[in-house]
Amino acid sequence: MPENQKITDETVLFDLSDADYELVQDLTTVSQSLKEIGYDPVNQIVGYILSGDPAYIPRHNNARNYIRRHHPDEIVDELVRYYLNEKSFEIK
Repeated sequence: MPENQKITDETVLFDLSDADYELVQDLTTVSQSLKEIGYDPVNQIVGYILSGDPAYIPRHNNARNYIRRHHPDEIVDELVRYYLNEKSFEIK
């Protein structure tokens, strides 16, 4: 382990708020790009999440590069969090 890394017994908080905002912006851009060229955004994004294959997302408006900035697990996490919050399960 590098000398500059410390191990502690204290709880460390990890804040994804900036990363979450970037993911939301990127998913919005990808979704709009898919709609513009006639694809169903849900089907294409689900295909990407399940397979990890960026070929489900076209290069139109740089959508493929936007989606590839996020691991499929990160996208699932955000989508589930959003769904549960919208259904008033108050997950933060």
